[in-house]
Amino acid sequence: LKKLAQTIQNIPDIYITIEGHTDDVPVVINPSYRDNWDLSVKRATSIVRILLDNSSIDPERIIASGRGEFLPVDKGKTPEARQKNRRTEIIITPNLDELYRLLESK
Repeated sequence: LKKLAQTIQNIPDIYITIEGHTDDVPVVINPSYRDNWDLSVKRATSIVRILLDNSSIDPERIIASGRGEFLPVDKGKTPEARQKNRRTEIIITPNLDELYRLLESK
């Protein structure tokens, strides 16, 4: 993650979305997590903090989001399937402003 942060900071025309995901086992409700939505967002923000703490990335370029258990990569109910679903995904998107300007001018 530190290496990724150092690389991304030098490419100002991309945006970064961090998606947190969980398995389908409900969390034990506690002051930190009310449900899997909360846990998935916390996973995403923990990655955002690592990226920001190890680079000069403008925070305006980063989005932290949570998907809870609703977008599994493996719908199985085995421990192995659930482990695959407990993850974060880093989505890199180019700034498409110039493309939109070109399309509007046609």
